[in-house]
Formats: sequence, structure tokens, C-alpha cells
Amino acid sequence: MRRRMAYAIKAEIRDPRAKTFVFTAQKTMYGGKLIAAGDTIFIFASENEGGQGLIARGVVTSAEAVPKKKGVARQTPRVSIAVKRTALAKRALGRADLKPFTNWTDGRPETELNFKYYRQATNKIVGISDGTARFLGRHF
Repeated sequence: MRRRMAYAIKAEIRDPRAKTFVFTAQKTMYGGKLIAAGDTIFIFASENEGGQGLIARGVVTSAEAVPKKKGVARQTPRVSIAVKRTALAKRALGRADLKPFTNWTDGRPETELNFKYYRQATNKIVGISDGTARFLGRHF
């Protein structure tokens, strides 16, 4: 049996208080392509689209890999997921909060998030460590 994992997604969010979210053909990095139903996910509203960072925690209700396009040599794996919201963030956490954490080898959860989300600032689903999941859990 597969161990449940924790993930985070940074994406455009039209309704930050929605009870469910659907994310179609999202780019994945850092193990994000392994996301599956039942996994915990932390949802960040992308600042690139006017969002404010961490907004919610949820559980993945479905996950489906997007087939690769024929004839394209290098493709980032993509996945479509549906998420049921389980909590709204009580504390803000966004790019400005994470930007100072640039010592890539310090092991801090803030640094992990800064590295995975803002070093290459595209929207994406990423796998996160257990320590980072615990850190994010304190924002609820």
C-alpha cells in the first residue's frame, strides 16, 4: 500500500473560499506527478494572477495524468486533480514571506517552499517533505 504524501499547488484561484477545486493539466515538479486520491494538498493562490499565497488545505479526490503530446521531445509531466477543501488558512504565507529564505541547504520548510515555488516562479504541483507539511499545517 502506498504511503500518503503531502503536496502543494500554486495556481490561479478564482474563488479562494470554494469548497472544491479542479485543476486541469497542471505542471508538476519535485515528485508532483505522483499525487493521488487521498493525499493532502496545500493550496497557494498564485501571486502571478493576483493571489496572496497560502489559502487552504484539502484532500485530493481524484488525480489523472495528462498524456504526453506526440512528437514533443521534452515535456514536463502534467496532471489534472480535484480537491475537497478541508480548512482555510488562518495565517498568511506568500512570496514576500518566503523570499528571504535562500540558503538552499539549510533544511528549513520556508526554504523548501521558496526553492520549489519561486526560484522558477511557474504555477505547479510539488511534493513536499513531512517537515514542510507540518510547518504549513500550523497556518490553519
